[in-house]
Amino acid sequence: MCRKARMFAPLKIWRKWHQKCNTTQRRHAVASALAASACTPLVMARGHRVDNVPELPLVVDGMNGLTTTKALLTSLGQFGCDDDLAKVRKSRKVRTGQGKYRNSKYVMRKGPLLIHEDDEGEVKRAARNLPGVDTCSVRRLNILQLAPGGHLGRFLIFTKAAFKSLNKVFGTYKSDSEQKKGYQLNRTVMACTDLSRIINSDQVQAKLRGVRQNIRAHNKTKANPLKNKALMLRLNPFATKQAELIKAREADRHAKKAAVLKAKRAKAGRQAKTKRTGLYHQLQG
Repeated sequence: MCRKARMFAPLKIWRKWHQKCNTTQRRHAVASALAASACTPLVMARGHRVDNVPELPLVVDGMNGLTTTKALLTSLGQFGCDDDLAKVRKSRKVRTGQGKYRNSKYVMRKGPLLIHEDDEGEVKRAARNLPGVDTCSVRRLNILQLAPGGHLGRFLIFTKAAFKSLNKVFGTYKSDSEQKKGYQLNRTVMACTDLSRIINSDQVQAKLRGVRQNIRAHNKTKANPLKNKALMLRLNPFATKQAELIKAREADRHAKKAAVLKAKRAKAGRQAKTKRTGLYHQLQG
């Protein structure tokens, strides 16, 4: 609606853009996204390059003393974050479609999320010029930052103070959260997460019924007997002998044709043809 005249039947300003969600449900979602970010396969499946990162989630001590972007970039490179930052820088491209006219000309992949405490403002200032790197306070985490696009497993980098504050923000299994009133972490439903071991255990296998076999009452395939030899033999047992006779007849026909052509192309055959042609011209004259 910013270029080339107006849009037909534009969306109304009172359109319902958001869906209400329970507060506790949102908090559980944020806690689950934090837990998923500590799972290496989920982080790699989201596209982050974390092959050289020593551990997930990555907790870095002494980051608050880094006041410049150059110093912060050097520190992140020492912990194996160079590959992911380089991937983000190379991904910058011009947006397709009309959206490039609306103050968002370029698009870029999401990089790591740097989580800090409220009093660590130097880290936020140093990281704000790094492409693809977002910053957020540990007390204001939201699901849009932890799982952009609905995909869990974002690469998270914690400061030491922020990582220690997680128990105060979200609580533990024994104590409630200090920041979120009346909130306590969900308890794990499964004590053992090894699904293959559980399924293949004797206790579970003893209660399972046997595998059912599907017995076909009649053949439902609609094969073409002209292309399917097995079906043709079932319909016409003489089909094999008939095919052999046809093949022998064709071979005999080809042999006789070859013999006739050989006789015509021989010297005697050419002379006979010349005589016939000369006689024809004499009669015509």
